[in-house]
Amino acid sequence: MISIDQNTRRRTTRLGVTAFDEERACPGYVMFTPNFGPGEPRIIDLHGNIIHRWQMPHPPGFWGYVLPNGNLFYNCKVRDDSPVPFPTWAILKGGAMIETDWNGNILWEHHDNWHHHDGRRTESGGAIYLGLYRVPDEFAETVKGGIPVEEGIDMWADELVEVDAEGNRVWSWLAHEHMDVETEVLTFNHPRENWTHGNTIAPLPDDRVLVSFRSISTVCIIDKATGNIEWKMGGDVLAQQHDPSMLDNGNVLIFDNGTQRRNDAFAFSRVIEVDPATSEIVWEYRDQPMLNFHSNIISGARRLPNGNTLITEGFFGRIFQVTPEGEVVWEYINPHFDTNPFFGEVNGIFRAEHYMPGEIPGL
Repeated sequence: MISIDQNTRRRTTRLGVTAFDEERACPGYVMFTPNFGPGEPRIIDLHGNIIHRWQMPHPPGFWGYVLPNGNLFYNCKVRDDSPVPFPTWAILKGGAMIETDWNGNILWEHHDNWHHHDGRRTESGGAIYLGLYRVPDEFAETVKGGIPVEEGIDMWADELVEVDAEGNRVWSWLAHEHMDVETEVLTFNHPRENWTHGNTIAPLPDDRVLVSFRSISTVCIIDKATGNIEWKMGGDVLAQQHDPSMLDNGNVLIFDNGTQRRNDAFAFSRVIEVDPATSEIVWEYRDQPMLNFHSNIISGARRLPNGNTLITEGFFGRIFQVTPEGEVVWEYINPHFDTNPFFGEVNGIFRAEHYMPGEIPGL
């Protein structure tokens, strides 16, 4: 009897580096963490060789990146007996952020049972991250959309939190105090217990922060001093997006997952560059045919120094570079599969980072 691999994606996809145009690909290294593994961030070269790998004390919650000093900043999933506010929290929960040296020795850590998805090191030596809180019942009743439920269900939303180097809170922001229930409407098939479902928080110059809320398909820039939303893009353009980042030209790059689009019957992913001054899409990547490219969850994008864009089709563990014209010039399929109780055996990646030669002190 022939033994046949029962994982469709692994059986039908070549793994590792599957395409490489050395003349047009941006040189350097790519860093990613297998999303459902034990906690092994790694750096690869463009030939797919693992150049460095860390062994973390906790699974990813959900990613890490290299700081300018060469240390690793890592969001992790801490398994404990803290409350489970809703069923999918077991998947979404983080719980801690740590900074380690090149060898994995912990130099700084901050624990918060409500931390999830994303946290970034701040220049002050602290961190800014996504937290969770229970919204007031009277507000929850005003939230529109989502799967109809019986009365009495608790609703949760995102608290943005900043701590200093000693772990003291220096800033926080509650979603229900600043967001509009008339426009921030839950996707019709999203559970009502998790209203905003943040997946990205990134500090910006001038004491601002860039945030992505998946379940209401909203990306916004927040003034930390006032708490006011300076700019936002919603579900008329986006569909459960991930990983917005501010480019050097002031535009915002977004991985638009394309799950449950309001204005299109087809489910496909794309990457868009948006000018916040006009909310105009000034650049877009989608595959041809467009249905070839779709990650329902996770995923991300980074603009590279030579003008290419590094894209992570997260759920399928695919990282690739495209030129400004949308041509693929490098592609890598994560060969590392892990078993997850919710999704089964997958090779997913939350997001990937790119580093130029000489940019990482440890290499």
